[in-house]
Amino acid sequence: MCTLQQSDLPVDILSRFTADLDVYSIDEAFLVVPPHIEREGRMESWAREIKDTLRTLAGVPVCVGVAPTRTLAKMANKWAKKAPAFDGVCVWPETPQPWRDALFARLPTSEVWGIAHRLEKRLAGIGIRTVADLAAADPTVVRKNTSVVTMRTALEVRGIPCIGAEPDRTGRKDQLIVSRTFGEKITTVAEMRQVLSIYAQQAATRLVRHNQAAKLVIAFASVSPFDENPVRGGAQPRTLFPQSMARLPSPTADPVQLTKAAHALLPKLADGVRYAKAGIMLTDLRKAHEHQPLEMFRHAHEESHIAELMSRVQRKAGRDMLGLGYAGFRPGPAWQMKREMLTKRATTHWDELVTVRA
Repeated sequence: MCTLQQSDLPVDILSRFTADLDVYSIDEAFLVVPPHIEREGRMESWAREIKDTLRTLAGVPVCVGVAPTRTLAKMANKWAKKAPAFDGVCVWPETPQPWRDALFARLPTSEVWGIAHRLEKRLAGIGIRTVADLAAADPTVVRKNTSVVTMRTALEVRGIPCIGAEPDRTGRKDQLIVSRTFGEKITTVAEMRQVLSIYAQQAATRLVRHNQAAKLVIAFASVSPFDENPVRGGAQPRTLFPQSMARLPSPTADPVQLTKAAHALLPKLADGVRYAKAGIMLTDLRKAHEHQPLEMFRHAHEESHIAELMSRVQRKAGRDMLGLGYAGFRPGPAWQMKREMLTKRATTHWDELVTVRA
């Protein structure tokens, strides 16, 4: 029996029951049954152990559906939830065949994972109205009249695995951009230094959140195309749309290094130009810690994991509560995007909940 700490999350508990875990959403996960569990015929006891462990250690009540395909597992899970006889666990292959046949004949196709109302109507047009009809249908006919995705769903209902885990795209994004149009025009290099500092550090926290590191930093600024007089004083036209590119010695998410790289744009700016927008673009993204630089190329502040610390603080206290250098100046600058007409975030922020008066 494994012991768990209070900080353990439900996903940590689930990972102890299988080597193949796919967290599908905030409240749902797919687990591959270990071969020895299936070989020994202990799928129901294994599923009940998962259910009981999550309830005991995490306080999370769950239902478990076990089946040869993801689509059938979703259906088994729903059945385990609705039918008291299963007591929260439904092992599809061990369910009596007459029960399964009766359920298929009774359920409309809209009860199948991935089939919504519009697709249900298209299937009804070719005589497929129940789950039993879908399981018995010719897959080529289903594909011809709907799509290859629906054909795979039909095969899954038959017990043929066709839908796997979604590909892991962590670390595979081509680029990361932090860019805003200013609420008020910026006309000095000093103000732009603060902008680039804030944007670079916001980009650093996003890299940490996605377990990524960047090798190339591009910074840019621009005037508004609708500004009839964007240049004041002795500024040159070449400063209207400046851009800089800095290649880092090694992939990093360190906010100090990213800020320094973004500041490479500053010599290309000029006081007196009415900049309306600026941004940071990070490209050549890699998975964090995929490449370890030699000791002579490591930075002391990067070894201190400043980016991770900032990410944790900002996640708990707010994005604007902590910043390094010029990005730490408060109160917030006047150039920030105006948000007076922003819709209330009633489902994600306690202080913006809807108030009802009788």
